[in-house]
Amino acid sequence: MSKVISLVNQKGGVGKTTTSINLSSSLAVLGKRVLLIDLDPQGNTTTGIGINKGEIDKSIYDVLTGNCTIQEAMVKTKYQNLFVLPSSINLAGIDMELMEKSRNDVTYDKRRQLKKHLDTVSDYFDFVIIDCPPSLGLITTNALTASNSVMIPVQCEFYALEGITQLLNTIILAQKNLNPNLEIEGVLLTMLDSRTNLGLEIVEEIRKYFKEKVYDTIIPRLIRLSEAPSHGKPIIAYDPKSRGAEAYLNLAKEVISKNGNV
Repeated sequence: MSKVISLVNQKGGVGKTTTSINLSSSLAVLGKRVLLIDLDPQGNTTTGIGINKGEIDKSIYDVLTGNCTIQEAMVKTKYQNLFVLPSSINLAGIDMELMEKSRNDVTYDKRRQLKKHLDTVSDYFDFVIIDCPPSLGLITTNALTASNSVMIPVQCEFYALEGITQLLNTIILAQKNLNPNLEIEGVLLTMLDSRTNLGLEIVEEIRKYFKEKVYDTIIPRLIRLSEAPSHGKPIIAYDPKSRGAEAYLNLAKEVISKNGNV
């Protein structure tokens, strides 16, 4: 059975997409079979891993609307062990479509469509990593229902904890109403500028707030990390000897060890 981890934070710009791409590719390098799902209508994870959206026939949108299977939509990347379920701009309106379907068919569960499809490939992958949009709508609800756990990237900046209470409440509601087994996988500190006292103070504050849930690995703020997606590559392919590549490999090792060497 695969371990399904959603990256969730309704704040944009906290490193969800960067982490989705680089954690997935690092897990794959370490020998794990990985499916990376791009649930954000902007599709930055899709292009950031090197897939041309103009050449895609099927996407996660077609899977969620029942037009195709996951197997028909997923794309094998040029990296060993790594597959991607690409995004589509059509996802932007999918909330309305899923609600319409549930109005017309009382047996249709608009919140469980992703889970229904993921269950068909759960024996094929070790990890499924889901990049969620910066909102807590129906797309994210589908991700939380399908996931074993949630990873929360938190930027090391002044307003880091802003909105976290709302996110935690959403996770609690999902546990209560949709997925009682959902856990917080961990809190990932991102974009740390270690030259500033503020960054280090934020790290301390977040560790105090989330305690042992915070990963030991901290992702630094690095130019090379932000450059890599524009070349359609994870950092481990773009600059394998960089501090960013090292950080994401360390995170992948933490995730593997936390999950009992899945």
